[in-house]
Amino acid sequence: MERGWAERGYHARCLDISIDRSFGEFRRQYEQAVPPYDAEAFNALVARNAPWDDVLALMRERAPHDFLIYWSSGDLRPMMNLAGDPRRCVEYLMGNHTTAERMFRHDPAAMLYAPLRTMIGDRPDGGARFIIEQPSRAIGSLGVDAIHEVGVDLDREVAALLTHLQVPVPAGLSD
Repeated sequence: MERGWAERGYHARCLDISIDRSFGEFRRQYEQAVPPYDAEAFNALVARNAPWDDVLALMRERAPHDFLIYWSSGDLRPMMNLAGDPRRCVEYLMGNHTTAERMFRHDPAAMLYAPLRTMIGDRPDGGARFIIEQPSRAIGSLGVDAIHEVGVDLDREVAALLTHLQVPVPAGLSD
C-alpha cells in the first residue's frame, strides 16, 4: 500500500439465531463442539520448528468441527447484574490457525477478522441465541479475492457447525 491511508467499507451481516434450548444447554453443546485452544500443544510445535503438516494434523485432531475457542469472556451476568441486567451472555473468539494462515499469506490485515467473534446469550422466553457476523462479509472488505474465498469457506464451516449443533442455518451462509 502506498503511504497514507485507504478506506474500505462493507455491510456487516449479523446473524442472530434463536436456539430452542436453554442458555446452559446450548453453551455446553457449543463448547463441546468447539473445544478450547491448547496453547501448550501448539507452542510445542513452534518450539521444535515443526513442519506445517504437523500444525495441520494437530488442528484436524483438536478441532473436529474446524474451530477452536481461543478466548472466552465467561458469563458476563455477574458484572452486568450489578447494573440490574440479569441476562446471561458469553463472548468467544473462535477460529482455526490453518484457515487464518490461508488469509495471512495474502495480507496480514486479515487477522482483523480472525478469529471470529461469537456470542451466546439467553432470551426472555428461556431459550438461547447465538450471534456471529457472517465471515465472508467482513473478510471481503479487504478486497483480495483469495482472502474473500477463505471467507466464503468460513461461511460454510460455520454453517456445518450450526448443522452439527442442530441449529437453523441462516439463508446465504452455506450457499
